[in-house]
Amino acid sequence: MEINMTFLGQMISFAILVWFTTKFIWPQLNGAIEERQKKVAEGLAAAERARAELKDADAKVAVEIKQARLQATEIIDKAQQQGNQILEKARAEATSEINRLKAQAQDEIASMAQRAREQLREQVGALAVQGAEKIVQREIDPAAHKALLDQLAAEI
Repeated sequence: MEINMTFLGQMISFAILVWFTTKFIWPQLNGAIEERQKKVAEGLAAAERARAELKDADAKVAVEIKQARLQATEIIDKAQQQGNQILEKARAEATSEINRLKAQAQDEIASMAQRAREQLREQVGALAVQGAEKIVQREIDPAAHKALLDQLAAEI
């Protein structure tokens, strides 16, 4: 093989190209690659931090949900207790009112029965006086009549 000037020129050109590339181009490419690697590493670290924060947030949310459920259960229990208390109070008041109305009705019935007895006594007394008048064929004065009625009412 003959080494000629063309080949020698190509070798020198290639050597200059390698030297120029390693001196000027390679450091810039290497810097850009390192910068890109640093950005990728930072992005991965940020993603890992975000994943950890998300996991912590999920745990906090789970705790908050659990507390909210407990509070809701407590509120429901309190509402049921209050409802039961209101219902029992209403029942007690209704029973009391029924008993009061019943006692009032019984008093009214007793009062009406007493008035009916008194009216009946008066009528019986008047009938007795009329019967006695017919038998005796004389009229009794009103004062004596009232005294007889009072005495008859006391006996009955």
